[in-house]
Parts: sequence; structure tokens; C-alpha cells
Amino acid sequence: MSATAASEVRRWCGIFPAAQWLRNYDRSWLRGDTAAGVTLAAYLLPSALGDASLAGLPPEAGLYACLFGGLVFWLFCSSRHTSITVTSAISLLVGSTLGGLSGGDPSRYAALAAGAALLTAAIAFLAWLARAGSAVSFISESVMTGFKAGVALHLASTQLPKLFGVTGGHGDFWERMHVFLRHLGETNATSLVLGCAALALLLLGKKLLPNKPVALFVVIAGIAAATFIDLGSHGVKLLGEVPRGLPMPALPAVNFDDLDDLLPLALACFLLAAVETAAIGRMFAEKHGYRLDPNQEFLALAGANLASGLGRGFPISGGMSQSLVNESGGARTPLSGLIASGIILVVALFFTDLLRNLPQPVLAAVVLMAIASLVKVKELARLWRVHRGEFLVAMAALLGVLGAGLLKGVLIGAVISIVLLIRRVSKPHVAFLGRIPGTRRYSDRERHASNEPTPGVLAFRVEAGIVYFNAEHVFDTVLARLDTAPEPIRIVIGDLSASPQVDMAGARMFLALQTELAKRGIAFRLVEARSAVRDMLRVEGIGEKAGHIDRFTMLADAIDDFQNENDTKP
Repeated sequence: MSATAASEVRRWCGIFPAAQWLRNYDRSWLRGDTAAGVTLAAYLLPSALGDASLAGLPPEAGLYACLFGGLVFWLFCSSRHTSITVTSAISLLVGSTLGGLSGGDPSRYAALAAGAALLTAAIAFLAWLARAGSAVSFISESVMTGFKAGVALHLASTQLPKLFGVTGGHGDFWERMHVFLRHLGETNATSLVLGCAALALLLLGKKLLPNKPVALFVVIAGIAAATFIDLGSHGVKLLGEVPRGLPMPALPAVNFDDLDDLLPLALACFLLAAVETAAIGRMFAEKHGYRLDPNQEFLALAGANLASGLGRGFPISGGMSQSLVNESGGARTPLSGLIASGIILVVALFFTDLLRNLPQPVLAAVVLMAIASLVKVKELARLWRVHRGEFLVAMAALLGVLGAGLLKGVLIGAVISIVLLIRRVSKPHVAFLGRIPGTRRYSDRERHASNEPTPGVLAFRVEAGIVYFNAEHVFDTVLARLDTAPEPIRIVIGDLSASPQVDMAGARMFLALQTELAKRGIAFRLVEARSAVRDMLRVEGIGEKAGHIDRFTMLADAIDDFQNENDTKP
């Protein structure tokens, strides 16, 4: 293959990751992808219908969103396990926003929902062009640990009412659990037995038949049991009727003036989708040892929402419970998502009647089994023992998810992470240096008590960039050490080898430090500055007052020069 052709292949693989993994697809993966796709389809159907009602739309709108979005998402996503779907958070957002805009007209309501999906797609595409995926890096490992535990508890609160056959609530974790506990006395014994039996089979299957599509067989067995025993007559909630047929893709009937009204909704939907999809993808990438490109997920969201909008759906996102079902079902690649969409397509066209007897307790058992692995008790205990601050960050993310939902839980943890990061970099370690015995190298005397001080010399090294929010800390730390020095100091030397950046405020801090030292009759030098740092120091005139700054003079050279000058003085 020529260099030009290879470059073209790489370019297309960058836009369509599917082109890369399809070329290297192992046929042994097909069994897992197929089983996961079938199981995922069985879960997507009821969740799509239920979330459509939260959005104030007819049930088929959720079906269309999952179907059309799923037919596109797999082509662009870099995550191998994320499932695109309608979510409760976005559905509630749509439902609470569009009521006033539609004026009570159902057809206009549906058109505005589809228009919001198209606008969300446009925002996601612009975010991909701007390569905004790097913002996801602010979600730290500790945040992810707390986030996953919070997600597990949040999703459990949505599934326990289905397992027990009681009324479920809406809102955050605490509201859902309050409603669940209040109605616990109304437990349907048949639902509970069926759900617990499904859980037992899933647990046994995980232990005795690892990497087998046990969840799929459990779902099929549940449908068979409901069909032959008539579980519905015993009070067990079933999936019910699923609409048949598909619409022709088309642009929704919205006006240009409607875009101003839909823009805030679309921005909110994109933010929800971007954070949740990236968090899900990162979680699975870490678990299975592959690399996630958060920016690529924005392009996948753009394509999926475009398809959903054209297919009379509404804004969609990566779904945590759906993705967990997909992964636990044995998915190896995004092909499972395409298979699930293909099954939904066939079912929507021909076989909707077959799913009406799918028991809700069985679906709840599948989800509960999938989310059990999210709570890392050992990891939380380790954070408590070793990194107490990181433990608090994890708990903030966990409690944020429980109290405010998935998005705010991640954002709360991310904000705390950023605050702690700023706190750390605002007070960087300032090492005061001594000579390593028998060498011309210098290191921190606080860490290595055997390092030898040089009489009359105070050498320091700031182990971070020196910028506007930490410059004052460096200034105060050096002067404080100078004031407590056991012997008179005649020269202060700053080693900048560990400072990759110095901004204008940092450079001017050195000017202020030189001025203060000059008042005390103390010389000042800077050494081992990197090229960009030297440029900034010269622009601010530091070289004229702190001696010539070049890339050749090391700390040992500057100390030798000082000692030689003192030796030659009478």
C-alpha cells in the first residue's frame, strides 16, 4: 500500500473507528456480539417505550429514537460497549420544556422534540470539530469510582420496584427509595419470586457458564413463563403492546424561529449526553484495557441524534443501564449495537406481539445483575486508608449522583477535583537544595538529610510551573527560608529545571524577589531555565538583574562561580 493510500485509510479510520475494528474482526467475537445484541434489544424496547412517556411523547417515539440512533452510533463511537438510547434524564428534560412551546398540539410537540434532536446533533458536531473532548479529562479516577458506585445505587432504585412489583417513584435516589419503602407492603409475591429466580439463574450462570449469553436465555424463559402460565393474571407487570411499523425519515416541521426556543434545551441535552456518554465509555475502556477517544464520542452523538431527529425521535445519549446490559451480555465490539438495532427494526415491522409478555421483574433482574460490579468497596476502602482527600472527592460524586442525578454527580466531583488541583498547584513544593556527597548534583535537603549545604548559598527549585496563582507562594517561601537561615546568605540561586512554564506574573515575581534581595545586599541568579521560560524572563528584563540566563550554565556552575569569586576577593 502506498504512503498516500495508507494516509487516506488512517484518515477514514479516524472518522469511522468501525472501519478499523471491522478489518481486524475475529469471528469468535460474533457469538458474544450477537448474544449481547439480542439481550440489549430485549432491554431497549421497554426502556424506550417508558422513557418516551416521560418525555410526553407517544411510545413509538422512543422506539424510533433507539432504532435510528443505534443504526448510526456504532459507526462512529470509539467505545466498544456503550449503547445509545433514550435516557430518563433527557426524557424528563424534554417533557418539562416542550409543553409550553407546543401549545397543546401533539403533532407540533413531536416536531419540536425531533427538532431538538437535530439541534443537539449540530452542537455535538461543532464540539467534535473544536476537539472539546479533552474537557472530559477533568473527571478524575476518584470521581469515576464514586460516580460508578452512585450510578449502581441510582439504577438499583429504579429497578427494585419492578422486582417487587410495587409502585415506583421519580426524582433522585432518595425520592425513589422513599416511595419504594412506603409501598413495600404491597409487594407482589409472584413478581418477587420470578425476579429472584431470574437473579439466581443469572448468578449461577455467571459462576458456572462464564462468558455465555445467560441473560438472553433468562429473558426468553421469562417470556415463555408469562405466556404459558399467564403471569399477567397474577399481577406481574408485562411489557405490553409495542407499536408496529416505521416512519419515513424526514425533517421535522419546525420554523426557523423555533430554533431560538429550542437552543437552550438542545444545549442542556448535549451537556447531559456528552458527560454521561464519555463517563460510560471511559469506565468500560478502563475495565477492558482499550483507549477511549472522548472527542470521537461527540461525533457519534452527532450522528445518532441526527438520525433520531430525522426518524421522529428525540435527543438520545449513551445509557448506563443499557450499556451494562450490553457488556454483561458478552459484547466485544460495537457490532452488538447494530445487531440490537437490527432486531428492533425486525420486531417493529413484524413481531411486536412476541414481546408483550416480557415480564418486568426479569428485566429488573438483568439490570441489577449488570450493575452489581460497579460498586468497588475495596477501592473505596483503599482511598479512605491511603488518600483521604480523594475519598472525599469520590463520596461527593457518589452523593451528587444520588441527590441530583448522573450529570450533576459527575459535575460536582469534577468541580471538586479542579478545586483540589488548583489548591495543589497554587502551593507547589519549593525544594531547598544541597549537594549530593561526592557529586556535582543537588537535590532536596528535606528529603535527603545527608545532602551538603554550601556556605553563603541558598539554592531553591520550584517543582511546578510558576504562574499568577502560585507566584506569591514561591516569593513568601523563599524569603521565609532566608529569614531563618542559620548562617548569612550572600547569594540566592533559583533552579528552574523543574518549571516548564513561567508566565508574566511569575517573571515579575522574580523581579520583586531580586529587588528585595538587593536591599539586603544579597545577589540573585536564575539557572537551567527552558527556552520558553528564558524568553519570558528576557522580555520582562530579568536577565539584566539576575545575571545572564542561558542553556549552558547549571546550578553547580553557578555555585562554583560564586565560590571562585569569593576566593579571589581579598
